[in-house]
Amino acid sequence: MPKKLHILAVCGSGTVSSTMVAEKASDYLESLGYSVDAEESNPAQATEKIPSGNYDLVVYTSPIPGKYTIPIVNGVGLLTGIGEEEVYEKLKEALKDIEK
Repeated sequence: MPKKLHILAVCGSGTVSSTMVAEKASDYLESLGYSVDAEESNPAQATEKIPSGNYDLVVYTSPIPGKYTIPIVNGVGLLTGIGEEEVYEKLKEALKDIEK
């Protein structure tokens, strides 16, 4: 049974860009055998949601203030297509921290 991941995708408004990033990140993680539940948010909401402990990973296109204990990956490359492979590598690295 695949491990379930809960990811939070963050963009400036919490709608369009975060949805696109969430879809690409989810597709990639699912290709690695994970089951993914994704939610979209804006940075202000994210600062309240992340400490809840309900998320394994955050992918963002707008900076999120604060320090957190879960992996946070800059996902701009998933939005622009420039540096997309590097984002996938960072997601794969983040899985090592999640699995600990």
